[in-house]
Amino acid sequence: MSSLGLYELGHTGLRVSKLAFGASPLGNVFGNVKEEEAIASVHEAARLGINFFDTSPYYGGTLSEQVLGKALKTIPLPRDKYIISSKCGRYVDGFDFSAERVTKSVDESLERLNLSYIDIIQCHDIEFGSLDQIIQETIPALMKLKEVGKVRFIGITGLPLKIFKYVLDRVPEGTIDVVLSYCHYCLNDTALEDLIPYLKSKGVGIINASPLSMGLLTEAGPPSWHPAPIALQSACLEAVDYCKRKGRNISELALQFALQNEDISTTLIGMNSVEQVKENVKAAIEVESQQSDLGILEEVGKIFQPVKNLTWPSGRAENN
Repeated sequence: MSSLGLYELGHTGLRVSKLAFGASPLGNVFGNVKEEEAIASVHEAARLGINFFDTSPYYGGTLSEQVLGKALKTIPLPRDKYIISSKCGRYVDGFDFSAERVTKSVDESLERLNLSYIDIIQCHDIEFGSLDQIIQETIPALMKLKEVGKVRFIGITGLPLKIFKYVLDRVPEGTIDVVLSYCHYCLNDTALEDLIPYLKSKGVGIINASPLSMGLLTEAGPPSWHPAPIALQSACLEAVDYCKRKGRNISELALQFALQNEDISTTLIGMNSVEQVKENVKAAIEVESQQSDLGILEEVGKIFQPVKNLTWPSGRAENN
């Protein structure tokens, strides 16, 4: 098996693997995962060339960070060879983007992760808070943590794409290093594409998450709480069935599609087993060898055409 390539993440100087390890499943967010299997999956990812791991105190009520922290104790890489991203502002008991809370949050995350610094700290799902507070209070607090070396880079995450431009237009250039967008660069929704030139002009690194659209693009189907409109869920079911008839797994196809955009530095996908890690890395390497099936992609694109870029509201009304 050939190796995963590394790609520049905006102006950070970080070189990240095109495929990134989403650690939310380690918090039992999508069902119970045995701790030893979770740790083994992190180690296997590192062995196969994944160097970027993303978590949050919100995932599993800090369990994801705790388990990832245990895995990092024995990860077969020196510290400067792997990149850890965590988040602040969203917790199981709600949202708190105050300077005091996010400062404390970073210290708590460092302890759980067994790290002396976090490479990227991201304000988690900012559409649920006041964007002006993010600009005036949260980001300045994180800048102070950057100055003392507890974090290296700062990012923002969320679903509505308009939030990124709102914040980036109102902070000094270079303040925000990365953005994490989810569910907006996948088979059924490529709306992120329209924002890419703006983000590049700001020197911001782009992280794409949820290439399977939070379970819509899987044979198992989305969780019952999925907020997608019925028309979109129906189209996804049709696409899943079409891929099955063609002998392809839609999840693999969706991941490969997301990985093909050269302007997106890395794509995050949740992983919780050694087998899953191997399958995802194999799919990613096949993309780099240009072995994906363009004919099936074209037909799936036709299925999604009536619902292309159809999304759902998230957070405060004014942020959508």
